[in-house]
Amino acid sequence: MDKDILITTLLDRVQRCEDVIEKLRAEFREVKAENTLLRQENERLKQEIERLKEKLILKNSRNSSKPPSTEIHPPKRTQSLRKSSGRKPGGQAGHKGSTLEMVADPDVIDKRIPDYCNGCGSTLSSAKKVFVGRRQLIDLPPIVPVVTEQQLFECTCSCGHTTQGQYSGNANAAVGYGENIESVVAYLHARQYLPVARMSELFNDILGISISTGGISHLIERFAGKTTPAYELIKAAVQGSAFVGSDETGCKVNGKLHWFWTWQSPHATYIAHSASRGKKAVDENFPQGFPQAIMGHDAWLPQLNTPAKGRQLCVAHMLRELEHLMELYAKDPWSKGFADLLRKALKLKYSMDDQKTVCPAPDKHLILARFTELLAEPPDPKSKKAVAFYRRIQKNKDHIFTFLDHHGVPPDNNSSERAIRNIKVKQKVSGQFKAAQSAINFAKIRSVIDTTSRTYRMCWQRSRSSSAMIRLWSLPNLVL
Repeated sequence: MDKDILITTLLDRVQRCEDVIEKLRAEFREVKAENTLLRQENERLKQEIERLKEKLILKNSRNSSKPPSTEIHPPKRTQSLRKSSGRKPGGQAGHKGSTLEMVADPDVIDKRIPDYCNGCGSTLSSAKKVFVGRRQLIDLPPIVPVVTEQQLFECTCSCGHTTQGQYSGNANAAVGYGENIESVVAYLHARQYLPVARMSELFNDILGISISTGGISHLIERFAGKTTPAYELIKAAVQGSAFVGSDETGCKVNGKLHWFWTWQSPHATYIAHSASRGKKAVDENFPQGFPQAIMGHDAWLPQLNTPAKGRQLCVAHMLRELEHLMELYAKDPWSKGFADLLRKALKLKYSMDDQKTVCPAPDKHLILARFTELLAEPPDPKSKKAVAFYRRIQKNKDHIFTFLDHHGVPPDNNSSERAIRNIKVKQKVSGQFKAAQSAINFAKIRSVIDTTSRTYRMCWQRSRSSSAMIRLWSLPNLVL
């Protein structure tokens, strides 16, 4: 009997244990399910944090190709790609300053001789005059238009044939405007970006010359026509260059989005207007591409597809993108590693430029070896934008360090951006172009201006450059 009671007691305890185990199992399943939900929620929150983080770290002109004019909240001035050179700000030791200098033969001499004594008021007309000093003032003379009348005559030869003189090319009406006014209008239009209405006001109020807005537009059209031979020479010069940089920017023409393109070499700048931002614009201007040149540009597809001997992608663009990626993914070392490598290559390039030689093979080998390591170790897959950037670099890996092999190839596309920036300045000052022909005229005149500046920059003094430009632009045959 005692044995049966013991067995019953044991069975009862076993049952109670099984009940407890089952209860614990049920609680475990609930905790597990809750834990799964929490994990899913945690993952969702992580993704939300990353998304908000990307929104919080906005792209700006210092970490992307976004222009400064589009920034609502500009970044701090301390956020820059430039690194400290270690030198103090201001003029450096050995820098030669400049100041206004007196001329030996002034046009007008104004003798400032006192008429009476400041002490007693007596006349000084008979007093001895002693020279004590001089100062010179530079000023403009009164501006008076010069009217030239062309009188036509005819002569009859002894053979009986009568020969008549010819008016100049600009004298195509009873009263017109000469080449100097035409050159100044072109200068104010394409170099100073003045609208035609303000130009008309300037001529009427300051120069005393009555020109309507329609007259100014006609003069711009006339001058642009004269630049056509030089424009074609510029195009040929760019086509035959060993290095060609390219860029494009949008512009408004009669309310519609059009594009200005530039292709430039160290000595020539060719700017063209197009309604397209795609391959059509390239084919309209350089259908054969540049088979003998290395092209420098960003990663825009029509430029990548332009035939060329070689390519150099803009390192400045890459560094700005990497700056943004380092802000987004601070824990991922790939972006910083690649940025450091690019800066090291740039430092090597600039040191070689001083010696006008290409980079030594051992130094170049070390950079390319590190580049290969970075390509073999991609960014964290969770860093989506960094991965997209990595794939683009991997696809164009042969076009990253071309500048190390060629002395005349710059690592960035800054010269093209400077050439195309004038279109943005023109739009800010003057607004949109009213017609496509106006945009074409500006492109032609601006191409001549920039090419002239590049070609003769070393020959001009800054104080004389503007007048030299005006005279040079009016030459009928510009030889590059």
